[in-house]
Amino acid sequence: MSLDIQTAREQLSNKGFLDVEVPKTIDLISEIKKLKKEKNAVILAHYYQEPAIQDIADYVGDSLGLSQEAAKVEADLIVFAGVHFMAETAKILNPSKKVIIPDFNAGCSLAEDCEAADLQKLKDKHPNHIVVTYVNTTAAVKAISDITCTSSNAKKIIDSIPIDQPIIFAPDKNLGAYLNQITGRNMLLWEGSCIVHEAFSIDKLLLTHQKNPKAKIIAHPESEEHILKTAVYIGSTSGMINYVKNSPADEFIVATEAGILHEMQKEVPHKKLIPAPAKENNTCACSECPYMKMNTLQKLYICMKYELPEVNVSEDIRVKALIPIQRMLEISAK
Repeated sequence: MSLDIQTAREQLSNKGFLDVEVPKTIDLISEIKKLKKEKNAVILAHYYQEPAIQDIADYVGDSLGLSQEAAKVEADLIVFAGVHFMAETAKILNPSKKVIIPDFNAGCSLAEDCEAADLQKLKDKHPNHIVVTYVNTTAAVKAISDITCTSSNAKKIIDSIPIDQPIIFAPDKNLGAYLNQITGRNMLLWEGSCIVHEAFSIDKLLLTHQKNPKAKIIAHPESEEHILKTAVYIGSTSGMINYVKNSPADEFIVATEAGILHEMQKEVPHKKLIPAPAKENNTCACSECPYMKMNTLQKLYICMKYELPEVNVSEDIRVKALIPIQRMLEISAK
């Protein structure tokens, strides 16, 4: 089945992705590789994407790495296998390129927790504060921020700000609380959280560790404080991968989205990796991001074939949002 472009656009307005029937005989991997060459496209994927997408991507990384990579893409088409705010960031950094995403509905609980109008009200109440926003925010929120950060560079960003300068940190309260602890700050925190990193069960985690006493617990700083207290290492997705690679230990319990285990296991095939258990029972007894998993290999193929859904940012918002992102990248490069 094939769609004309007008029908495709109409379908997108209703679903957010193209629901096109793909014959079972099609080799999706082979076809995606062909489309990459035909369209001069680059696929950027986050660690939380399904393994098949990570394997076919030109670059796999965390939010900081993806931002840095998006800024220097020279191909005509950026295919962003991640969530919507990441694709927006790519468009902000590289506006001349067309940016598409497999499912336009692939959002983020953190970004949804923090709307620009509400953040502006908080700014108005605290005019002497500067605003540091986590990269997990919309372009509109970045446009009213002073600087952005990722979990990889958050401490470096906060440390770059004079100690006597009051700060509003949004939207992740867990990451903000962790940063307050390790930097000695008292930032005003937005009450947002990540549904993935708040899903871990401390009781199940301790029981898992009891069953695997040699395993080192490592955690993402978006996790709740009681989870972080059990960890021997706290860091971003890329930081966690590097820690596991360089650690003499052979077993790890990993408290972040389970998608990271694919790339991590490739880096350390001889080590045992155990996903931290979630509070609720699910298919993998781990914590998965429902937004990240909206993207599938089939959707990736269809979106590349039709070059839809496309992610755009108004020029007014883009120019304003670019400033805090560039500040972050400049500090990160030092």
